[in-house]
Amino acid sequence: MGLSTGNGRASAANPAHDALQQSAREHLLLHFSKQGAAYGADRELLVLERGEGPYVFDTRGRRYVDALSSLFCAQLGYSYGEEMSAAIAAQLGTLAFNTNWGTAHPAAIELAEQLAARAPGDLDHVFFTNGGSESVESAWKIAREHFLALGQPQRTKAIARTTAYHGVTLGALALTGVPAYKQPFGAAPIDVTHVANTNAFRAPDGDDPAGFCARLLREVREAVAAAGPEEVAVIVAEPVQNAGGCLTPPPGYWRGLREIADEHGILLVADSVICGFGRLGNWLGIEHEGVVPDLVTTAKGITSAYAPMGAVFVREPVAEVLFRPAANLRHGITFGGHPLSAAVALKNIEIFERDGVLANVEAQTPHLAARMEELRALPLVGDVRGAGFFWAVELVRDAANGTFDQAERDDLLRGFLPGRLLEAGIIARADDRGDSVVQIAPPLISDAGVLDEIVDALGEVLADAGTHMGATAATGV
Repeated sequence: MGLSTGNGRASAANPAHDALQQSAREHLLLHFSKQGAAYGADRELLVLERGEGPYVFDTRGRRYVDALSSLFCAQLGYSYGEEMSAAIAAQLGTLAFNTNWGTAHPAAIELAEQLAARAPGDLDHVFFTNGGSESVESAWKIAREHFLALGQPQRTKAIARTTAYHGVTLGALALTGVPAYKQPFGAAPIDVTHVANTNAFRAPDGDDPAGFCARLLREVREAVAAAGPEEVAVIVAEPVQNAGGCLTPPPGYWRGLREIADEHGILLVADSVICGFGRLGNWLGIEHEGVVPDLVTTAKGITSAYAPMGAVFVREPVAEVLFRPAANLRHGITFGGHPLSAAVALKNIEIFERDGVLANVEAQTPHLAARMEELRALPLVGDVRGAGFFWAVELVRDAANGTFDQAERDDLLRGFLPGRLLEAGIIARADDRGDSVVQIAPPLISDAGVLDEIVDALGEVLADAGTHMGATAATGV
């Protein structure tokens, strides 16, 4: 099959393309999708079949820069398959599988040790899962077991943030602050109070970081008091919140959360499923805040998506309680810490350090930040925010930063942008779980040239989107 030499242009088509489209329509249910729309007669499903570096290629041979790292997962891009395959083959040739249910295997033990060595403070214990939702669910159950062992069974409540997404399993969904994701599935199994997130753009005091931080922390304190401090088990937050569009915290916010948690004996949980493993230039996405959470949930980048895996990091004082004679951890996952995935995660760590992946993010972040800031000049862009290799632009309808109504959102985010982004040769995310945003999260191996390619394409698309929305408004469509 011929490969493209330019964005979105194919030199030859894959003869199996049409067959794959038809087979998908007949058999494959897509995640988080309106099936009828995704398989509509007027659109083709994007089917990717090959990757190389930061690029992916579809079944027509079109090339795209994966500016979303395949949903924040593909930290290393797509050129380490041979090394990962060798690690997998060596493990499968030794031990194909063993659980961590009362037994263990060398790969899981070594990986837990390697991860603990790179975690801040005394996050010395690791519980393995298969992905992000399972990690969040596991963190909640570990917290509950911790408090049961301490003789505090009344701690059954949690504090989380509005718009924040923490996963799809019922416990993780309870923590999620997106009502539309929750309501169809009935009453939540966890009593959660949702407090304001850290979106400064539309906050009345957002241009005063100290005042903004103080107000946010005051709300957390009030939520804890209203719930009953002795009944709250955890405070959960992402280092940079994904849903809502890369919401960064004001200075001092995480130190304030740590103080509130310590004051009331609450466990502080950093959900680093997206922010961890290099996305913010460090291992767990929280180190730059100067605090050590009690638990840290991870997944996605732990293997750079070369195999499914997640993990929960647990501080020594939290884990110590579980080692007491009467304590029991009544939670397990059959494939959590699978030998194959553990071998891939170990190789991922090796590659990160050998190839200076964290150093690349740190070195390139100022360049990416400066290029993203250039997009503020576009009429459609109201705000630019993010950190590391994790950025968003918030889209607005006018110079007064007005928000789009539902019909306009549908037209812009689900109608115009998805196809136009692909036409420009870029995979990015248009989202409106908060206000309207477009997000990028490039592979961590991206150099300045790739980052420029992403921002240039994004700027071109957003300029066209502004023209499109202006025309839409003018015609009353």
